[in-house]
Amino acid sequence: MASPATLSRREALSRLGLLLGGALIGGETWLRGGTLAGKTPGPAFSADDIALLDEIGEAIIPTTNTPGAKAAGIGAFMVMMVTDCYDEAQQAVFQGGLDQLRREGFLHASPSDRTARLNTLDAELQQFRTLKKSDGNENFFKMMKQLTILGYFTSEIGANQVLEYVEVPGRLDGNVPYKPGNRVLWTPPSRSL
Repeated sequence: MASPATLSRREALSRLGLLLGGALIGGETWLRGGTLAGKTPGPAFSADDIALLDEIGEAIIPTTNTPGAKAAGIGAFMVMMVTDCYDEAQQAVFQGGLDQLRREGFLHASPSDRTARLNTLDAELQQFRTLKKSDGNENFFKMMKQLTILGYFTSEIGANQVLEYVEVPGRLDGNVPYKPGNRVLWTPPSRSL
């Protein structure tokens, strides 16, 4: 078994999937060990697709006093997850949403227009959740948000520059005073999972 210092990103994601109980889109694939029996290769993503996904991720988690999602290589992460963990129907929804944003000129829009478009998509997502779609359809923006957050906070940038990484946790102190600006503490999952 790998030591905590050599925990691979794929292993960390697998454990995160277990902790979340498969709640993410594609989570059932993680819980089965990361493969779908008889699954054909996922969609082919181009360098332009990865660049567009980087920009979408950057609009979701922009660069501030810490690097944003683009610096964490979020586009390549999304491609890997969609290809490896999503079934064909989920891949089609994701690819359709990506194509829609490309046709709308998202890549060439100003930062404020990108934010406005993503806010519209987020409002549609809330409406989608309210309607509680039972036909099995997924919402592509939900997928992109989930993958952006997951990829960012499991990247080296997210874990070390945004979260307060504690490799060896000490005792539990449930009454630590919080000061505005403090980073969130993050401890790697227990090796006993």
